[in-house]
Amino acid sequence: MKKIGFIGLGTMGAPMASILLKEGYEVTVYNRTASKCEPLVAEGAASAATPREAAAGRDVVITMVSNDDSIREVFYGENGILQSLESGMTVIDSSTISPALVKELAASVHEKGGYFLDAPVTGSKPAAEDGTLVFMVGGEASVLENAADLFDAMGKKVIHMGPNGSGSVAKLAHNTMVGINNLALAEGFAIATKSGIPADSFLELVQLGSAGSKAAELKGRKIIEADFSNQFSLALMLKDLKLAASMTDSAGIPTPLLNLTKNLFQAGQTQGYGEEDLSAVVKCYEAWIGQTIGGKPLQ
Repeated sequence: MKKIGFIGLGTMGAPMASILLKEGYEVTVYNRTASKCEPLVAEGAASAATPREAAAGRDVVITMVSNDDSIREVFYGENGILQSLESGMTVIDSSTISPALVKELAASVHEKGGYFLDAPVTGSKPAAEDGTLVFMVGGEASVLENAADLFDAMGKKVIHMGPNGSGSVAKLAHNTMVGINNLALAEGFAIATKSGIPADSFLELVQLGSAGSKAAELKGRKIIEADFSNQFSLALMLKDLKLAASMTDSAGIPTPLLNLTKNLFQAGQTQGYGEEDLSAVVKCYEAWIGQTIGGKPLQ
């Protein structure tokens, strides 16, 4: 079986690496905060001190890192992946980063004789834990085919979007809609709650009617129960919305809903909700209407 280097053990990366271990792959892990490697070492992973060490001698390197600056360091730093990348190795980046950086990384990997796939995911922490992520992949079809076993282990579906960079573009377009849909759910809840309609009844209507969405399915109960435990953080959603806004500005694509959504998630970040689940953006609406969606007056 393939030898895997896995870099980035956050909310999504750790369960993805765990799935690969359970499937019998030999996995070497690296994380900037080294203590995050310990649970995976207990499951049988080897631990590396640097990205360079994690990539050395591997067949495939998978990165799941939070932002452009961090991924640059992982690839181009003094102890970065490119220092130990060998001809024939495949690098799969599942981070959500700018399409321009994706193309730069792909070119650097190709110069070393390696193969590169940008393969961001949709599905939050529970999907990563269950191995039911959906991957949107940019890169050569033959490279994707050679890595199919890994994607099959970690996810339920792989969609080939086109050449390098197209996976990243698809993810930003997708997360634009995720952000908008979550704001729509919060706004609908605010209208209903302020008007005296029970939140449970309104959510049932939404799920049965034309307003139904994954946002309602995944976040409706969390909002009613004020459970903002992190499945995908508000801060990371804001980061993705900023990347999408930068991309669309450069391309001259009008995106009024994206810009409004970005501003409201920025308000949530400013209020201190960044490390909570993205559904915590509803707290902005709760402040405006003076009560929680669950029906309790704000203190």
